[in-house]
Amino acid sequence: MDKDNLPIMLTELIKISKNAGEIILTHYNNSEQDVEYKDDDSPLTKADLESDAYIGKSLKKLYNIPIISEENYPEYNVRKDYTEFFLVDPLDGTKEFIERNGEFTVNIAYVKSNKPVMGVIYAPVPEITYFAAENYGSYMEDETGRKKLPLNEPDGTVFTATGSRKHSTALDSEFMQMNNIQNIVPAGSSLKFCKVAAGLADIYPRFQGSMEWDIAAGHIIAKEAGCSLIDLKTRKEPDYNKESLLNNYFLALKKGIEIQSIKIPDIM
Repeated sequence: MDKDNLPIMLTELIKISKNAGEIILTHYNNSEQDVEYKDDDSPLTKADLESDAYIGKSLKKLYNIPIISEENYPEYNVRKDYTEFFLVDPLDGTKEFIERNGEFTVNIAYVKSNKPVMGVIYAPVPEITYFAAENYGSYMEDETGRKKLPLNEPDGTVFTATGSRKHSTALDSEFMQMNNIQNIVPAGSSLKFCKVAAGLADIYPRFQGSMEWDIAAGHIIAKEAGCSLIDLKTRKEPDYNKESLLNNYFLALKKGIEIQSIKIPDIM
């Protein structure tokens, strides 16, 4: 796919994501970062807020489409009738940002009829962009150029999972044992979806809390790479703009792997 053939909105979302990444990087090496903590004890930095402000302003300038952002979202009675909206995480992986390990991202998804149909994940430190649109395919772009995802097709010989560097639950351990998974490729933020979409990991199990803005861009990028994202409560793709923006536990599966072949812990 040539650059000129990208949907106009996707081109704009990529540009906005990269510019937000530049704003974040101005704070990245600041040893005097001001870190606050939200009610759920998750960290909040000036980089989160400035990125969010820039993304919101840029999207509103271009489109008359509502925005649901981690840092600014309306109550359900306001948003329940949205037929389309942008779902934004202006700095996914704030803990990675604070620790300066480089594994944080900017996530922007365009959601229509409660499903993501376009998404961008931009990793500012390595300057890698992952993006997809419905029926256009999934791609990654870095200094060497643009590549269609997946990069690797499944070979069926090695089963590799990706997961958080920081959090592991009893269910994670049980899942790994049940499915005899020995190889784990850790990754921060939404980059776990990118590992699966690229074919660098077979599965991403999530047995802990996450929010809709954490997964929407990764969902469409994985889906357009031939992967699947399964809500373990409904056994279907996740829905978006629910009354609670909290996700159920889920699995992201590389192209060629069926949910029926996976053993799931009792999560009820």
